[in-house]
Amino acid sequence: MSAWHDEPIGTEENGFAGLDTEFVFHENAVVPRLIEQIGNWSQEGLFRYGGRRGDSLPLFTTGECSIWLNSSAYYGGIKEQADFAFGVGMLPYYDDIEAAPQNSIIGGATLWVLQGKPAEEYAAVAAFFDYLASAEVQAHWHQSTGYVPITTAAYELTLESGFYEEEPGTNISVEQLNLNPPTPNSKGLRFGNFVQIRDVINDELEAVWNGTKSAQQALDDAAAAGNTLLRRFEDANAS
Repeated sequence: MSAWHDEPIGTEENGFAGLDTEFVFHENAVVPRLIEQIGNWSQEGLFRYGGRRGDSLPLFTTGECSIWLNSSAYYGGIKEQADFAFGVGMLPYYDDIEAAPQNSIIGGATLWVLQGKPAEEYAAVAAFFDYLASAEVQAHWHQSTGYVPITTAAYELTLESGFYEEEPGTNISVEQLNLNPPTPNSKGLRFGNFVQIRDVINDELEAVWNGTKSAQQALDDAAAAGNTLLRRFEDANAS
């Protein structure tokens, strides 16, 4: 939501410009406002917390809730599980923030290759990655799951096939990523120890949802703990 409103998550271009980045999401123009609003909705019964990541999906596919916000990667699962017609839309935004909507950013699903293996294994890895990145494979993956295609060729192949006309809304994720030229606030993020930091943020957000912390206190605590982990990463990787 920070990127969507062209607001910084952290300093140093969300970490891309240096390891000395610090979190500022707790004081930007959108996150405190948003988390307070959702926290109030939680207390009023308008918002129901169903767990982290995709744990809350059954609340939507069984019809308990009418609106579900999550990754486009769940599209395939929703289509398979829901026995009702559903629509797909872009993220909501505050229209009094001039820069919104800017563009969204991708998630973190990633394949990693580790060092220290025989050369022939890396040749096999390269061949596998080349296969995964082929337009046909990427187009099939995109159309089957909802994940965005990683190449323009795969997107164009999907477009030419008529898939987006047959499955309205499946192009939303691609359009949202490319809605406007990216800015330093919306080109992505690069934070060390971010897997651990994400858990810290979730811990604090859950305190808001259950009413034990105010939105601002939880965000301040999340930023402080996150910055400690950033410094730990910086110290471990200082040149």
